[in-house]
Amino acid sequence: MFAAERRQLILEMVRANGAVSLRELARVVQTSEVTVRRDVRALEAEGLLDRRHGGAVLPGGFTRESGFPQKSHLATAEKTAIADLAAGFVEEGEAIVVGAGTTTQELARRLARVPGLTVVTNSLLVAQALAHANRVEVVMTGGTLRGSNYALVGSGAEQSLQGLRVSRAFLSGSGLTAERGLSTSNMLSASVDRALVQAAAEVVVLADHSKLGMDTMFQTVPTDVITRLVTDEPPAHDDRAGTELQALADQGVQIAVAGAPGGAAGSGGDAAPARQQQRRDMPLPGPRRQGPGLRSAVALGAAEQAQSAERARVADLRRR
Repeated sequence: MFAAERRQLILEMVRANGAVSLRELARVVQTSEVTVRRDVRALEAEGLLDRRHGGAVLPGGFTRESGFPQKSHLATAEKTAIADLAAGFVEEGEAIVVGAGTTTQELARRLARVPGLTVVTNSLLVAQALAHANRVEVVMTGGTLRGSNYALVGSGAEQSLQGLRVSRAFLSGSGLTAERGLSTSNMLSASVDRALVQAAAEVVVLADHSKLGMDTMFQTVPTDVITRLVTDEPPAHDDRAGTELQALADQGVQIAVAGAPGGAAGSGGDAAPARQQQRRDMPLPGPRRQGPGLRSAVALGAAEQAQSAERARVADLRRR
């Protein structure tokens, strides 16, 4: 494929989806991410799209949001792996809140098997995924329906969350950075997400690696409020995602990385249990502690110096 053909196809994908990751673009045009990045840079110079870390968006991408049909076909394998792992953090009998999004919808499908669970949500898609779960109670917020992502937003949704207290909130978004935390491109959605966070003792963010380093208009969850990030394994050459993960860990966010599920069913099927997925919890940074062995060595060195000084003093007295 010639460069002009590649760039035309890239532009068509971005126009159709609003935002596309470099990995997905490289897969469709059948070339390397390095080549795609060069094509995206050229298209940006012409004003046809905007570059973002790990992807490309239409001009004005800070405020533009893709609809559900487009989002549901992006990073499906990654979302499945993330949902499988995230479900493992939910225990029987818990009360949780689950926000709107295609990744949280995948999580909801797996939560249907958790007995005694109470799920509070503003997402019609999450509620639909749990509608036939015999041992799961679903509580819907009020609000106005936002058709692009099938979520209830507005003052009705926020007021219905007042006075609520649950153990965990599971949220997704349009972008995640260590500097600003989780963000989205819609003001109403951001406001409801903030109300969901206020109701939870812990906040778990679900975001595939293409959202790492992406920044959109409205902040929903500051970094210091995020308890845990569940994400997928970034490509080995994706330094940006690795750097962002480390920066998040440095700020105290627990990082759980899921491997891509081998042979897992599609979004509508039953996936493997979370315990069968690869998981890597990145260690959190902290002050270095002096272990017993090191303390003993220091103490021993000081004792030897004192004994040496005493011997020298005795020898000096004898010479006198």
